[in-house]
Amino acid sequence: MGRTVAFVLGGGGVLGAVEVGMIRALYDAGIYPDLVVGTSIGALNGVVLAAAPIDEATDRLTELWSSSAARDVFRASMARQVGQLVRTGTHAHSSGPLRALLKPLEGLRFEDLRVPFQCCAASIERAAERWFTSGPLIDAVMASCAVPGLLPPVRIEDEHYLDGGLVNSIPVGRALELGADQVFVLQVGRIERPLRAPSKPWEVAMVAFEIARRHRFARDMASLPDNTDVHVLPTGLGEPIETKADRALTDLSPLAYRSFGLIDRRIDRAYQASTAYLAENGLA
Repeated sequence: MGRTVAFVLGGGGVLGAVEVGMIRALYDAGIYPDLVVGTSIGALNGVVLAAAPIDEATDRLTELWSSSAARDVFRASMARQVGQLVRTGTHAHSSGPLRALLKPLEGLRFEDLRVPFQCCAASIERAAERWFTSGPLIDAVMASCAVPGLLPPVRIEDEHYLDGGLVNSIPVGRALELGADQVFVLQVGRIERPLRAPSKPWEVAMVAFEIARRHRFARDMASLPDNTDVHVLPTGLGEPIETKADRALTDLSPLAYRSFGLIDRRIDRAYQASTAYLAENGLA
């Protein structure tokens, strides 16, 4: 009996471009998902992957990340962001560009996808995660991507939702609950970096956020069932920093979400690193 293969796509804003390189490496190795689960930018990548024919998936993702529509999501000038934040009091970017980016999914439902797909978001009213598994796709993916302070909460029925990374940043546990026994984790590189106690005021919030982001993933990885294989694919961004360009490429700071100039290099680094990982582990 064959294994049930899941791709788990974590959150991370523009850094999520590395997941495209990982998917390309997996497909080149002949590894395809029976199930896709995603959070935040991983939900966006995941739904495109789940909707596209196998031979078109990586091309569609590359085109999406190279498009002006993707840049429009977070391209507003600092003055415009401040103006938007003053007007709304809650968020610096409009949700319009993200909805426009998702327009190819208009009219599609979870039930229409080629591969089963689920994504999660954080319910404000219930302070709990919600997994979207059926119904219209666009609002569910937008809810999963609604980064606090950057994008507005998404209302679905009688609840408001924020970014799924608040409750389940890398949802390995969900894939296991759904019966997966071979899991490939596509992550943006933060878990590859060790955390250190903050030494500067601006590092306090960042370290606290990283603890909140990582703790559930660490718990899931520490309690894997027997006969389950979980592979955390590398981004290739942990290599030595030799140039100024390398320093920008490996920037995982909160402001990196606005940097689209290094998309192609991030995709290529992740592809090369993940291809090597699969070969070293006999998965190619």
